[in-house]
Amino acid sequence: MPNIVLFSGSSHHDLSQKVADRLGLDLGKVITKKFSNQETCVEIGESVRGEDVYIVQSGCGEINDNLMELLIMINACKIASSSRVTAVIPCFPYARQDKKDKSRAPISAKLVANMLSVAGADHIITMDLHASQIQGFFDIAVDNLYAEPAVLQWIRENIPEWKNCIIVSPDAGGAKRVTSIADRLNVDFALIHKERKKANEVDRMVLVGDVKDRVAILVDDMADTCGTICHAADKLIDAGAVKVYAILTHGIFSGPAISRINSAPFEAVVVTNTIPQEEKMKACPKIQVIDISMILAEAIRRTHNGESVSYLFSHVPL
Repeated sequence: MPNIVLFSGSSHHDLSQKVADRLGLDLGKVITKKFSNQETCVEIGESVRGEDVYIVQSGCGEINDNLMELLIMINACKIASSSRVTAVIPCFPYARQDKKDKSRAPISAKLVANMLSVAGADHIITMDLHASQIQGFFDIAVDNLYAEPAVLQWIRENIPEWKNCIIVSPDAGGAKRVTSIADRLNVDFALIHKERKKANEVDRMVLVGDVKDRVAILVDDMADTCGTICHAADKLIDAGAVKVYAILTHGIFSGPAISRINSAPFEAVVVTNTIPQEEKMKACPKIQVIDISMILAEAIRRTHNGESVSYLFSHVPL
């Protein structure tokens, strides 16, 4: 592929390498280091003049450092006369701060969008945004890819009794995602309504729908401290579900998440590799990973060649 350069930030080198392998490219030379006062320094090690540049950096780990590194890399490529800079952000940082849910709350997702635009990004490729309206925070093109086709494939291949399953959303916000999956599998869906007293703590849960004697599959876009999905799993078992699986696009798993999953009644907790999971998988045998590098690679290839990306909304590239 001529005139394309793929750089990796330091947040998720493994995913960047998989994307590069899939595209038959070598990752571009870039050196990221920190000065002794913790300032981030980025050196792009090859010419990008007139090139179509893609920078892969996920919003995980040291989120603020990685975001700053991404902004500096975008700017470095922009002022080195690249023809177009695309930020590939599998897990968008600050996506949960997308509205003023109480007075004086910041809308940080909009701030991140502005920062990316000001740094010089011409295009954003991301996956399963927490709220799809975040696309509207940008004045540049945003491709919000879905893990859904890969999730459907995983369910069909790994859950023998999937025809008798019920897809459950752990909160009302994910209802749309769940109904879409349930329709594609031609099965029923259920909702869990939750009331929060404060962030990261769930107060009370109400199950809407019948899960008795069925395999319940919890589907959500992200799990952080896992309070919600572990509560939900207990609720489903109490309501008569035979087995409970959880399928999440972004497995952040911070704080007490791993110990909660280990003691929760899950058969498996399935996440994609938008965030590195190697360490978490060692600590928790229930965690399984779906590789989505081919979806990102195909989106990059199609964008570079000026083709439509919408095929990826309903198909997994072969």
